[in-house]
Amino acid sequence: MSVFQLQQGRVPLLISLPHVGTDIPADIGERLVPRALASEDSDWHLERLYRPLADKLGASLIVPRYSRYVIDLNRPPDDQPLYPGASGGTGLVPTRFFTDDPLYRDGVEPHATEVSVRREAYWRPYHDALAAELARLRAAHGHALLFDGHSIRSELPWLFEGRLPALNLGTADGASCAPAITERLAALLAGQAEFSQVVNGRFKGGYITRHYGRPTQGWHAVQLEMCQRCYMDEACVPREAYDETFAAAVAPLIEKMLQEMLACRP
Repeated sequence: MSVFQLQQGRVPLLISLPHVGTDIPADIGERLVPRALASEDSDWHLERLYRPLADKLGASLIVPRYSRYVIDLNRPPDDQPLYPGASGGTGLVPTRFFTDDPLYRDGVEPHATEVSVRREAYWRPYHDALAAELARLRAAHGHALLFDGHSIRSELPWLFEGRLPALNLGTADGASCAPAITERLAALLAGQAEFSQVVNGRFKGGYITRHYGRPTQGWHAVQLEMCQRCYMDEACVPREAYDETFAAAVAPLIEKMLQEMLACRP
């Protein structure tokens, strides 16, 4: 089976959900601590939220099959830190939970050669497809828009202090897209009061946003890191935590964000 699914759309927008995968190959899973097999740090149910929006708007959608515990698709291939000096954090091939507990049993952590193998087997195909789809959209429409969607628990002391705003928009401090896109999205978020929000705060955009955000080449990228409290019950087991009422409240706002990107002609 492919390591990802790509649905090609008719408008110049690609939605990327790099952390929604939950599968773990058996040869990796047998070395993980039992808790890791539940893939608790995946972006649970995010595809369920975004796929209807992609279908409605005619956007392209790319989603991975495998868990971020196999490889983190939003990290650079050379594994350089995204936020130098920040406490906590996981690498290209994570070895810690978001709680700082070890993912692997003692003595069987992945070595450098295995990291390289995983990069070519799981990371490279996703990014090759993502780049090819952006190129297709750019050729067809004159520009390409990338919306990189993520979710995270509201409080994770190992990764950040305090409680995150509900919606965290990142544009690499404005470098990953045309200024008008940042301005329109920021204005939309500031104009509503239901969800707390910040622009280029703790999450400025990961590797995908920073690497594929090339405004001078017609590629414009943003990242939305959404707290899971917006669409699920964070106190429940992740597989059972999706909340239709919560999701129905935040989905229209996300749709407006996508529409604002499409309405902009950078």
